[in-house]
Amino acid sequence: MTHPFLFRRDGVRPLLLDAFCCQGGAAAGYAAAGFDVVGVDIAPQSRYPYRFIQAEAVAFIRAHGARFDFIHASPPCQHDSECQRIQGNPHPDLIAPTRAALESTGRPWVIENVRGAVPKLRRPVMLCGAMYGLKTYRHRYFETSGWCLTPPGHPAHLVPQAKMGRPIPPGHYGQFVGNFSGVDHARRVLQVPWMNRDGIRECIPPAYTHHLGTQALTALTTRAGVAA
Repeated sequence: MTHPFLFRRDGVRPLLLDAFCCQGGAAAGYAAAGFDVVGVDIAPQSRYPYRFIQAEAVAFIRAHGARFDFIHASPPCQHDSECQRIQGNPHPDLIAPTRAALESTGRPWVIENVRGAVPKLRRPVMLCGAMYGLKTYRHRYFETSGWCLTPPGHPAHLVPQAKMGRPIPPGHYGQFVGNFSGVDHARRVLQVPWMNRDGIRECIPPAYTHHLGTQALTALTTRAGVAA
């Protein structure tokens, strides 16, 4: 049974469900944009900096998603990530079940995933660290429920990037995946000082969702005006 305080609103900010939340990179950006955030993940997340529910995310969205104003979902990317394909590890493909659950709520939403998942996403928008002045590229792709997400300009990738999971040579950007070195450096670059290596490997930089959340708030305001 889910405790009612997890759905309690603060009376000012719209309530956002952060599904498959991991350690809260997406959540931090949404909170900075003006959302009251609740995370849900099947695994315990002691580092998650906001209210947290341990539960299977797709089932939770179906049962409780309509109680939120907006839903962000980052189904596990391992099924479509280059690193896991190389290793040959099996992982579930949850994009379609997640979308179906989101559509059942009647709420505005966004699904995030990696480049390998692009064929499964509908008209995704790509965000990149260079758009926000971060010293990493970390392309992530976002499908919305129909509201307009406009990305910033995408600068050319003029700085070389370190190889996957390797130490960062001078003059290179980091690629913080796999068993990478330099956790403290990654925390500074991605702006996630509370995370450990596991969280950093999975996270969306908060800069992405601060931008996205600001536009989502505009979409919510427009939706509320139309409903009125």
